[in-house]
Amino acid sequence: MASYDLIVIGSGTAAQVAVGRVRAAGWSVAVIDHRPFGGTCALRGCDPKRMLVSGEEAIYAARRMARHGVDGTLAIDWPDLMAFKRTFTDPIPAKQAHRYAELGVDALHGVARFAGPDTIVVEGRTLRARHILIASGARPVPLGIPGEDLVSTSDAFLELQALPRRIVLIGGGYVAAEFSHLAARAGAEVTILQRAERLLPHFDPDLVGWLTPRFEALGIRVETGATVTRVERSGSGLLVHAERQGEPDLSVAADLVVHAAGRGPDLKALDLSAGEVAVQDGRLQLDAHLRSISNPRVYAAGDAAGVGPRLTPVSSHDAKVVAANLLDGPTHQPDYRGVPSVAFTLPPIAAVGLSEEAARRGGVALRVNAASTPDWFTARRLAEPVYGHKLLIDEDTDLILGAHLVGPNADEVINVFGLAIRHGLTAADLRSTMFAYPTGASDVGYMLT
Repeated sequence: MASYDLIVIGSGTAAQVAVGRVRAAGWSVAVIDHRPFGGTCALRGCDPKRMLVSGEEAIYAARRMARHGVDGTLAIDWPDLMAFKRTFTDPIPAKQAHRYAELGVDALHGVARFAGPDTIVVEGRTLRARHILIASGARPVPLGIPGEDLVSTSDAFLELQALPRRIVLIGGGYVAAEFSHLAARAGAEVTILQRAERLLPHFDPDLVGWLTPRFEALGIRVETGATVTRVERSGSGLLVHAERQGEPDLSVAADLVVHAAGRGPDLKALDLSAGEVAVQDGRLQLDAHLRSISNPRVYAAGDAAGVGPRLTPVSSHDAKVVAANLLDGPTHQPDYRGVPSVAFTLPPIAAVGLSEEAARRGGVALRVNAASTPDWFTARRLAEPVYGHKLLIDEDTDLILGAHLVGPNADEVINVFGLAIRHGLTAADLRSTMFAYPTGASDVGYMLT
């Protein structure tokens, strides 16, 4: 039986960071993944999504600047755009395998499951470890509806070789917002069926309201308060049924239906009970050090841990915490202050820190700087009609409690506010900073005035 200091289940961001750190300390390590090495962000999430958005950005820029000095018609060639994405994603598994080989890490393919508190079985092989890190990522939450097997995943959407004419997205969060913009600009007829009463519930409602006309301008049909009840075949396509309180059945025809209703920790195949790893309501029970409360050999990081926001930088941060605890003893805890979040719609919407509702619940003397500002130079130079901000400031300490942005450069400028929140910079500190001009960041001082 092979023995290791650490076995890591998963090969995404959290796994890569943890492996590098403990291997540098001389630990013996094995990595196991039943999918190609590289993880969700690099292969099936953030990075390939943004590669596709690059094509969308070119189309959007040209259409904004039509009648402002730019002439001609551009269109997305979906197969070519997908081929561009693959120039990034296709080499990753081999690169990861090569990196593990260089580090002296045993990289194994197969479905891992616990066979004891310190024992993992994969493809008929039994492995033993002093410690085990669960970094298996997330998977779509079950919809629990008839016809669920007819619903595609976001992973599959990112591999489409041809774009279907009619697309229905179940859910109204990050994935639905981003994919709907991309697909609509590529020429598809898109419908979003969102159970909640508004799109993008994790973002400020006022800013979402300023962004919503972009969905309408793209011809995206948005149905909120609509709970999908079943999906069925209809001729050569599909029919999605939804219901709203007090209204007749809503049905939408589609050639592709995509699950965009959320993801949860991917733990099902692990047989955690055999590993004496406590789980409640589908979530690992962890202490403040990301360690299992029932099996101290086991740690978790990233989406599998389900503790911090489900974002790639959090996975990396969790892995650093776990590696430090493995090497130094369990004394380190994650710190999720100032983690920015972005939905890469066009234009993007971003947030960091507290929402206005949460800030008001905190009982502080709150100053709110909020405005829709499409007349500012940053928006005008791009002919962008959507630009605005909402900043939440503690009147007593001048600390920034939350920042919410929509419009050009929001995905970059939000990092300035993330830095301020994480490191205790005040609004005065940012106002006194000299930013390059004219840039998106140079608006920060005006937002805080």
